Amino acid sequence: MEQNNSLPALIGMTLDQLTKVVLSGGMPKFVGKQLAEWLYKKKVTRFDEMANISKKNQQWLSENYVIGREDPESRQKSSDGTVKYLFNVGGGKTIESVYIPDRDRATLCVSSQSGCKMNCYFCATGRLGFRANLTSAQIMNQILSIPPVPKKGETSATELTNVVFMGMGEPLDNLDALLPVIEIMTAPWGMAWSPKRITVSTVGKMPQLKDLLDKTQVHVAVSVHTADPVEREQLMPAQKAFPIANVMKLLSGYDFSHQRRLSLEYIMWRGVNDDIAHADLLIKLARGLDCRVNLIRFHVIPGVELHPSSDERMLMFRNYLNSKGITATIRTSRGEDIMAACGMLAGKKR
Repeated sequence: MEQNNSLPALIGMTLDQLTKVVLSGGMPKFVGKQLAEWLYKKKVTRFDEMANISKKNQQWLSENYVIGREDPESRQKSSDGTVKYLFNVGGGKTIESVYIPDRDRATLCVSSQSGCKMNCYFCATGRLGFRANLTSAQIMNQILSIPPVPKKGETSATELTNVVFMGMGEPLDNLDALLPVIEIMTAPWGMAWSPKRITVSTVGKMPQLKDLLDKTQVHVAVSVHTADPVEREQLMPAQKAFPIANVMKLLSGYDFSHQRRLSLEYIMWRGVNDDIAHADLLIKLARGLDCRVNLIRFHVIPGVELHPSSDERMLMFRNYLNSKGITATIRTSRGEDIMAACGMLAGKKR
């Protein structure tokens, strides 16, 4: 697999961008589409694997570009089958991706940044601070490289069925790199995925959220966690710039009653946001929206004085929401024993 190189990477480029590359090398326009097929459908890692591109053109490409594929530096496997991968993204920075197999499904949590600017109190990534935006190539590399080709004696992992941009970072804080990746994943010349297989999670960063809604058909997950605006600002400083009421108003202008889905993410903390009064605030906030609420168990991280709600409290909260017409589910916790569960990614070598 390639090593870090000063040459520009090809993965992460759209068909238009790849076509410009081949034209600049004196190749026919159609080679751009051939290149896209090798990169995104066949997932090659070397130029000499591109059988229908001439040796001369392979040579020119190798002298001016790298494919951009990098193996993960390490991996950890949870007792529940979840696997966390660590990638080196240069400059001493690392990011983590989480592969979650579940019977006939396999979901990948993809990082969009190293660290995060949102500084949410309860999130290990947010407490790192911001380190760097990932390039489209670095985002795309996670999707193309996981699950890896099995080594001799290993069983093959289930191919990805879903991708969620819920790894390290706020995806909409790096929208310029994210949009080309979504285009590559959903375009016929790329991976040809249905947008229904992709979810983008956000604290509600605007106006980038509107851009995402207008330019794609992917699912959206909004991190709410509490519908009390004062409390939310204490836990999530982004509330000051992007009030959750304004986010809900924006979302109300879009149709989530068909294929596109809207989820409200709600981490539950004991004695903080897990009572009926908070449930009523959430119901009021979600009123009129075609959405579902995902209740998430809090995973304790060092230095955070918050505690998870009990199972009984979460069940009560879920049942109350459902009784009031709000579809609510409790998300199964995966990978906690390897620090791979929601809010635990810190990009650390272990």
